[in-house]
Amino acid sequence: MRRTRSPEVVVVTGASAGIGRAVVREFARRGAHLGLLARGQAGLEGARAEVERLGGQALALPIDVAAADQVEAAAAQVEEQFGPIDVWINDAMTTVFSPFHEMTAEEFERVTAVTYLGVVYGTRAALRRMLPRDRGVIVQVGSALAYRGIPLQSAYCGAKHAIQGFTEAVRCELLHDHRHIGLTMVQLPAVNTPQFGWGKSRLPNKAQPVPPIYQPEVAARAIYYAAHHRRRELYIGLSTVIAIFGDKLAPGIGDWYLARTGYASQQVANQPEDPARLDNLWEPVDGPEGDLGAHGPFDLRARRHSLQTWVTLHRAGLVVGVGLLLLVALILTLLFRSGLPLHLAQ
Repeated sequence: MRRTRSPEVVVVTGASAGIGRAVVREFARRGAHLGLLARGQAGLEGARAEVERLGGQALALPIDVAAADQVEAAAAQVEEQFGPIDVWINDAMTTVFSPFHEMTAEEFERVTAVTYLGVVYGTRAALRRMLPRDRGVIVQVGSALAYRGIPLQSAYCGAKHAIQGFTEAVRCELLHDHRHIGLTMVQLPAVNTPQFGWGKSRLPNKAQPVPPIYQPEVAARAIYYAAHHRRRELYIGLSTVIAIFGDKLAPGIGDWYLARTGYASQQVANQPEDPARLDNLWEPVDGPEGDLGAHGPFDLRARRHSLQTWVTLHRAGLVVGVGLLLLVALILTLLFRSGLPLHLAQ
């Protein structure tokens, strides 16, 4: 998938906070050279400092992924600084928590431009450099919402659906051309990130991820795995599996269920939203304390591990292990039926 060399050169969009920040740490621990792309200056500087403390090197580039020329220029700067890009991770996103009929056209367009077109522009910049070398990996950070839309996030759900279709189309083209470039999508569950405190919201109460909630490190470990193993797609968290396959089997039941639970499950009960707070739809919000890091305010409710994810990432070894156990059981059964154990006992 990539030529063997160290350190890896990795680009992460949305690197200043949340899942992107956790991904940056995951690669930095292994000494990667990282191009950090995001809008928030405080978050970028915090991420850059963390990379260096963990043993890597970083180039912090404050850009808006909704601008194709800025993404292209950032890719060029990363390669000028560190050399050929091995891995490109598209994670940047924004959302608006609002009924669709209350959203403006400009808000919907902005969410689409960042969350969907940001992935398109990132993929384009990566492929422009990877195709001539015929190597590299692109990871799209997706969501269960790429398959199962929920109320109050119509623009975000639409963007994630679009990423899914876009990625499948490009993957087919790479296969047709016999390219050795990896293109994968990691579908995530609800994650404890700062987006719920800085995303634009018209909800009466504070926004929250739909439980069960996972820590961003769960996602980061899966994304790192996806960058180094040939997987078409990864589902992370049992809730993601249930949402995706439930929608395939009984989408009407999903509509009915979410119509009744989707509003309350995305809000923290008895915690009114502050209508005057800042949001990051148009401008970055680093918060009053500056760098917000990877975690949101739901640490006490968030899971640090996922058994389903562990099984997903280790399925090859599990298959071999189960196969060996079955083989041993078969051999013992045949020996017992042949009477050989009794003969040996005499």
